[in-house]
Amino acid sequence: MNELLNNLALGFSVAFSLQNLAYAFGGALLGTLIGVLPGLGPVATIAMLLPSIYALDATPALIMLAGIYYGAQYGGSTTAILINVPGESSSVVTAIDGYAMARRGRAGPALAAAGLGSFFAGCVGTLIIAAFAPPLTEVAFKFGPAEYFSLMVLGLIGAVVLASGSLVKAIAMIILGLLLGQINTDVISGVPRYSFDIPELTDGISFVAIAMGVFGFGEIIANLGRPAEHREVFTKDVKGLWPTKKDFQDAWPAVLRGTALGSVLGILPGGGALLSSFASYTLEKKIAKNPSVPFGQGAIQGVAGPESANNAGAQTSFIPMLTLGIPPNAVMALMVGAMTIKGIQPGPQVMTSNPDLFWGLIASMWIGNAMLIVLNLPLIGIWIKLLTVPYRFLFPAIVCFCGIGLYTLNNNNFDVFIAAGFGVVGYVFYKLGCEPAPLLLGFILGPMMEENLRRALLLSRGDWGTFLTRPLSAALLIAAGLMIVVVMLPAIRSKREVAFQDPD
Repeated sequence: MNELLNNLALGFSVAFSLQNLAYAFGGALLGTLIGVLPGLGPVATIAMLLPSIYALDATPALIMLAGIYYGAQYGGSTTAILINVPGESSSVVTAIDGYAMARRGRAGPALAAAGLGSFFAGCVGTLIIAAFAPPLTEVAFKFGPAEYFSLMVLGLIGAVVLASGSLVKAIAMIILGLLLGQINTDVISGVPRYSFDIPELTDGISFVAIAMGVFGFGEIIANLGRPAEHREVFTKDVKGLWPTKKDFQDAWPAVLRGTALGSVLGILPGGGALLSSFASYTLEKKIAKNPSVPFGQGAIQGVAGPESANNAGAQTSFIPMLTLGIPPNAVMALMVGAMTIKGIQPGPQVMTSNPDLFWGLIASMWIGNAMLIVLNLPLIGIWIKLLTVPYRFLFPAIVCFCGIGLYTLNNNNFDVFIAAGFGVVGYVFYKLGCEPAPLLLGFILGPMMEENLRRALLLSRGDWGTFLTRPLSAALLIAAGLMIVVVMLPAIRSKREVAFQDPD
């Protein structure tokens, strides 16, 4: 306990420096802004900002990127409630009852419940990171190449099991990501692979170009494909910001349940905010026997529960990324990319070799959550005004910003062309109903898996049994196998399909 307090004291001393406070505030504000703007999520924004972190120190850079991620969870709920347009995928569920509340003139209590629930869940999630990260790091030091390979197999299978929508599409996305990750120079022989004699491909496809193409450009093309009237803006005056006593009584148990659920699901690979919010909404509907307002018609539990869950999930998804170097979702994959850019090897050694960065990042999350609650409640009027900007003005600015960011990566227009190509691919995924996040996970984990597989086989002189004779590795592979068996059971499969339908 003493050690934890000392570590947190170190973290707050780092986070309270003027520079880090400024970047935490900037990240939280930008995150809220992009959460509010439909069709521009944290993945696209962080991908766009990756080139800018070259000029920053590692700590302020990661504090800013983390602020964008959890800020977007807040911002996404604002548009979901006010105009029935989820700014963020994890706010899809919030829109159901939040918008119904807004239509009844109760947007204020809905926004306040979302904001306060998010703040509580964010604080609890951060506390869980501070408490559980050090022991997990101790375990991580026992990992050799075989254990890392088995852990990544578990991670990829977890991402398939927990990905929303079709299992077959999720598997296809992961395999495509793994294959794209093979375009590089072989780590052991130093020979370029699948580069088709294109010099720029010898180092592999730029992760930023794929992320920006699939998420940024792909989203823009998808949005332009929708009729303009589908983006009707609902700018009814928000009156009576504070929830009533009855609202508080209905909402606080949902906040506690959502926080608990999100904290657990955020740690799982492929889980995070989206799965947490879906699971919380399903749970609230099951638990509520006679809600004062039916679900779907403006039940405050349908706003407070999922909002708490997606924020807790967003915070605890930092645990596997910080302790094991394994990104559980697309945003964490980008954070791993950012750490690599700054010359930091993600994994258990971060805590010992960069304690200022590790604990400073954790402390900044508390400060960021407090900033967000102060930012969000008074700024509701401004967000509504922002939503009246026509999309025809918005999208050229986004495309221009993306193009500049991509070019400055390597001062090479090849990355811009690659991203444009993946923009078309992203639009095709959207049309086919494929979730692109597993592709990013496969792309990030593929080369790491291959490297650890080959190192493990070199150390064991080609003996594949090494993965089963090492207890930790065997346990992880058994867990992966059980996950496959469980998801194939007919009862679970039908439940999973129901859980991932857009709730009506």
